[in-house]
Amino acid sequence: MNSSTQSTVLSTQSRAFSSTTLAHNNQTKPVILSRRRRTSDGNWSCPRLQSDHPQFLRRCGLATLLLASIFLARPAHATGRAECHAFESQVMHQQVPYCVLLPPSYDAEKEMTRRYPVLYFLHGLGGNEQMFLDSGAWNLTEDLWEQHSMGEYLIVTPAGDTSFYINSHDGRRRYEDFFVQEFLPFIEHHYRIRAGRASRGIGGISMGGYGALHLAFRHPELFASVSAHSAALVERLPAVSSAGFERNPLSRIFGGVFGSPPDRVFWEHNSPLTLAHSAHLAGLRIYFDCGSEDDYGFESGAAALHKILAARGIPHEFHLYPGSHSWSYFAEHLPASLEFHAR
Repeated sequence: MNSSTQSTVLSTQSRAFSSTTLAHNNQTKPVILSRRRRTSDGNWSCPRLQSDHPQFLRRCGLATLLLASIFLARPAHATGRAECHAFESQVMHQQVPYCVLLPPSYDAEKEMTRRYPVLYFLHGLGGNEQMFLDSGAWNLTEDLWEQHSMGEYLIVTPAGDTSFYINSHDGRRRYEDFFVQEFLPFIEHHYRIRAGRASRGIGGISMGGYGALHLAFRHPELFASVSAHSAALVERLPAVSSAGFERNPLSRIFGGVFGSPPDRVFWEHNSPLTLAHSAHLAGLRIYFDCGSEDDYGFESGAAALHKILAARGIPHEFHLYPGSHSWSYFAEHLPASLEFHAR
C-alpha cells in the first residue's frame, strides 16, 4: 500500500458512521450494510453488518430522528442493501470512496437479468459518501419503495470532499473529469444498470446540488433528470480582497476550488446559472427547491435560476419552501426529488 492509498483508507476509517473501505492485509474490503430497522417501540436501530471484517464503527446518526418522525412504524418487508467501496482513480491520483444503494429486488434470483435506472446523488459540504446511511435517508428511500411511491433504481453516492464536483481552479483536483470519464463507466459496468441517458439521473444537496446542476447542464447528453435541494447558487460574488475573503463566510464554503479569492471568470464559467443561459437542456427534466430562509442566501440563486429557465421556456419544477439550510429541511423535501427521478 503506497502512502496516498494508506492516507485515504485511514481517513475513511475515522468517518462518523462506518468506514467505506477498511485496510486488512494490504487490501481493502467493502462494508455491506442492511437497512436500519424500526424496533418494537418505534425507534430506529442501527443496520446489521454484512461483512466479516473485524473493524467496523457503528452509530445511529442524530439526523435519523428527523426522518423517523415522518413515518409511522410498520411491519418489516423485503429490503435492499448498501455496499461501500473505494475506486482507485487515475485522474484524481487517489482512492475515491463511494456507496451504492441496491433496491429490494436487485438480489432476487428471478431478477438476476433485470437492469435498473440509476441516480447519482451528491452530498453537501462536510458530508461524505455515507450521507444516505448516516442521515436516515436510506430508510426513507426504502419506505418509499415499500409504499410503491416510486419505482426501483440504484442510488450511487460518491465522496466529493470539498470539490463542488468540478475541476478545481488550480487543476489539481479534476473531479468533473473523474466523474464523467472514470466513475460513470465503472459503476455502470459493475452493476446491472440500463444503458443510456434515459435511465440516468443526478441529484444533490447544497454543494452537491450545485454539482448536480453543473454536471447536468454541462453534460446534458448524459442525464435525463436532475434535482437539487438548497443548491449552493450565488448570483453575484462579493468583491473582496484576498485578506477580506479570508474573513468572509463564503471562504469556508468555496475554499480553494474557485481560487482564493475566487477567480470571477472561472466562477462564471462553472456556475449553473451561467450554464443555464445557453446549455442544450431539451429533454432534461429539472427539479430544484430551496428554503426561503436559507442560512447562506441560496434562495436568491435558486430564484435566479428559475427566472433564467422560465425566460428560455425550459420546463422545470421549482419550489421555494419555508425553511433554512438544515437537515430538517432536506429530510422534509428529499422524498419529492426521489419520486421525481422515478417518474
